[in-house]
Amino acid sequence: MGATSYQALSQTWARIYRLAHLHSIAAWDSAAMMPPKGSEARAAAMAEMQALLHRMSTEPQLQGLIDAAQGESLDAWQTANLREIGRDWRLSNALPEALVQAQSLAGARCEHAWRTQRHANDWPGFLENFREVLRLSREEAQRRADASGLAPYDALLDKFEPAMTSAEVDRLFGEVQQWLPGLVQEVRERQSRETIVSAQGPFPKQAQRALSLDVMQRLGFDFEAGRLDESAHPFSGGVPEDTRLTTRYREDNFVQSLMGTIHETGHARYEQNLPRAWLGQPVAQARSMAIHESQSLSFEMQLGMSPGFVGLLAPLLSAHFGAQPAFEPHALHRLLTRVEPGLIRVDADELTYPAHVIVRYRIERALIAGEAQAEDVPTLWDEAMQSLLGLSTRGNFKDGCMQDTHWSDGAFGYFPCYTLGAMYAAQWFAAMRRAVPDLDARIANADFAPMFDWLREQIWSQGCRWTTAELVRRASGEVLNTRHYRRHLEARYLN
Repeated sequence: MGATSYQALSQTWARIYRLAHLHSIAAWDSAAMMPPKGSEARAAAMAEMQALLHRMSTEPQLQGLIDAAQGESLDAWQTANLREIGRDWRLSNALPEALVQAQSLAGARCEHAWRTQRHANDWPGFLENFREVLRLSREEAQRRADASGLAPYDALLDKFEPAMTSAEVDRLFGEVQQWLPGLVQEVRERQSRETIVSAQGPFPKQAQRALSLDVMQRLGFDFEAGRLDESAHPFSGGVPEDTRLTTRYREDNFVQSLMGTIHETGHARYEQNLPRAWLGQPVAQARSMAIHESQSLSFEMQLGMSPGFVGLLAPLLSAHFGAQPAFEPHALHRLLTRVEPGLIRVDADELTYPAHVIVRYRIERALIAGEAQAEDVPTLWDEAMQSLLGLSTRGNFKDGCMQDTHWSDGAFGYFPCYTLGAMYAAQWFAAMRRAVPDLDARIANADFAPMFDWLREQIWSQGCRWTTAELVRRASGEVLNTRHYRRHLEARYLN
């Protein structure tokens, strides 16, 4: 008896997964290990791989197989997998191979040049590459819009956060903007009366790396299925069987690498605990990028900044850097939860972080809609930062519009996922505390099992079995609700 249509599809997507594995490791290597003179050859190789993967997922016979598989007898997981295969197929068929290859090449060139251009504050040099990335991204957005019936920007947003629209983002962000500025002001006034004990460096890079590895181990990272390296911009990549994390170090500030590593470990634990029986199939992938960010922010913000966890960090800092007053638990918690508007998103405190996301969201929507051009970005950035955070970036491109790698690689539509992820993370912990009333006391005693078990059962092991809305409802009992985010922030910073 021959293979069913569903089996033929699952075999094709298993092959795609294995080749995408190689592509992801090549991408990690280009950011973490590759010598500079390898960039052009690597960009060409990765563009070739992208074209091959696109070709495999748009083979003409696939549509017939998908249609036929709809009538076959499938269990619940297979039905969900077929739904995700169909989504992958539709996303791929919206674009011609030539565009996919051109985007890969332009993005790789722009991102590689960005690494030195940012440090040199070289906006004109960056702009030369960025114009082409934006042109191709606009073409992608329009083609996806034509295929899906969505607005162009929504069609890009849908890649990262399925079924999310800019109208819904506007509603959720609008709710937050109603109360967040007042909360920031109230917290800053309160903190102005507090004494902050600054940590005294330097903090040697090797000591910071040792601390990061120590914390990752305590957070359950599987070092036999992953590793930590260094890059210009922290990220997580690879595949569940081989998860690659990066961080970056400053010898005058240990917080950046420490909290960045905790953040990326949250991403990694999600990847390492996706449903193993289904690895290689779309149903075993992470549900969405906002759900992914909810895992990193569950680790970094919900857990990592909690008083109980900070109490556990304090002796580790003394062990790796030497004892000092700033590492006393209460002083350390004040230091880590200090609210201070700044220029850099990845270094932003928990309260002002959403403003950084809103700045980028507004600008990228205007860019994709053609309401703004590439050369307008620095002015738009400065105006938005002045409006939302009271800070100017005029002439300071490296700490302004050139600080992130996302746009250089054409990842328009990703930025909203960060704040959506923070909202989801708050909602997860509200549900956890209902299920485990003594959760915070157990965390303070280094018992992370309730948190990990809840995330594993409700999020990690579910992969893409459910739509995002259904996953959220099953895990927390309701749709995404900004009330939990507000309650979390008020409890942490006012109580």
